[in-house]
Amino acid sequence: MTRPIPNVLSIAGTDPTGGAGIQADLKSIAACGGYGMAVVTALVAQNTQGVRAVHYPGVDFLRAQLDAVFDDVALDAVKLGMLGAVEVIETVRQWLEQVRPATVVLDPVMVATSGDRLLDAAAGAAVRDLAMLADVLTPNVPELAVLAGAEPATSWPETLAQARAVAAATGALVVAKGGHLDDATVSDALVGPDGVITQVDHPRIATRNTHGTGCSLSSALATRYPISGDWSLALTESTDWLAGALVRADDLDVGAGNGPVHHLGGLWEAAGGPTPGPVTQWWWQQASGIREEIFALPFVRALGDGSLTREAFTWYLAQDALYLRRYADSLAVAAQLAPNQAERDFWHACSTSAIATELQLHESWVASDVIESTAPSAVTTAYLDHFATAETDGDYAVLVAALLPCFWIYAEVGDALAARNHPGHRYADWLATYSDEAFAAVTRQAIEITETAAGRAGARSRQAAARAFRAACEHEREFFAAPLR
Repeated sequence: MTRPIPNVLSIAGTDPTGGAGIQADLKSIAACGGYGMAVVTALVAQNTQGVRAVHYPGVDFLRAQLDAVFDDVALDAVKLGMLGAVEVIETVRQWLEQVRPATVVLDPVMVATSGDRLLDAAAGAAVRDLAMLADVLTPNVPELAVLAGAEPATSWPETLAQARAVAAATGALVVAKGGHLDDATVSDALVGPDGVITQVDHPRIATRNTHGTGCSLSSALATRYPISGDWSLALTESTDWLAGALVRADDLDVGAGNGPVHHLGGLWEAAGGPTPGPVTQWWWQQASGIREEIFALPFVRALGDGSLTREAFTWYLAQDALYLRRYADSLAVAAQLAPNQAERDFWHACSTSAIATELQLHESWVASDVIESTAPSAVTTAYLDHFATAETDGDYAVLVAALLPCFWIYAEVGDALAARNHPGHRYADWLATYSDEAFAAVTRQAIEITETAAGRAGARSRQAAARAFRAACEHEREFFAAPLR
């Protein structure tokens, strides 16, 4: 890359409501760290409910736009979107052959989400020829089928097989996208002639506001690749960002149909203070089922309503004290691995606090001799082994991801339990400790630090961090379940 902020040109049609086309491309490029430019191929009269009319400016004017940009601005990447007509596709192809941009991402806009074909046979053939000049193709499931000369895939393995065939035929990498499938997990994979290179998974979000996701993802890829030079990392970063934009889509109120994603939602939230970023937010979403299971556990319900036996409560606290001793050591290791003084200070303070919490357990709830005579359960040991594994790898992003659920899930469960506290509750003093705003602030800071660490990490490290986070969530569930098993 020749500059820290890549210059990215979108060549596509318009969307006057701003959710798709070049309007979405420019938002996506900006949100992902690039400088966006746009050459208009088609003027589209559309809104969130559909397309009403399309006007194609003359191809001479199209070529004039392309030349005007290239003659003045050094391009790091070109994203191709809606081209529409054969003469438009041929004009763009000739320009690409002449100027040879460093990076070309082609979103082959051929089939609408409704399944309607947007191109005639001649234009479809021209797009297939154009694909030979692209580095990466980002078709949806119906468009992938057209490129592969097959029926639309109905499963993820079939989607991957078609992507591999298209990659072999075009010489381009193909991003296989599972958004059109019905799986609870949405998978996206970078596929070459030899098969899957990288796959990333996100839980499906229940929202109708998905207008422009294809435009947005391809623009994000065209922006992130010049920054890293790594297509696998670019896919991970782009899908994480888009996932965050989908999470926040319902915050917008745009149109009566399928609305847009919230391209800049993460930036707006960041301006208001520390909040889960795209990576940690999606880890949290992926763990939603585990969190629901925790709230349904007999131990959590009985602790909340006060019916929990003293024996079960004491056993839980003894195990918690044993856990906190080792957890404090892991926090200290995080402090050693931290890349700056502020994060070192944070993890060191958390380690000291964990030890103080154990002492408080000794003094107010469980006698020291009871804890000393208690052996760690298999569940406690498994959880602590998880930390030990993360420490052994020496990967800061993985370790803090493994540590985070103890903050985040504890805070969530604590808020719910504190809300059920009342005078005369059997465990009123204990539940009161859950509603500590200081701990809530520490949790927010832990989330922010983990998000930053994930952002600095490479694709493999981030995937390992995601696995470590989810595994820790599962250990949290088992830890809450153990006292009544």
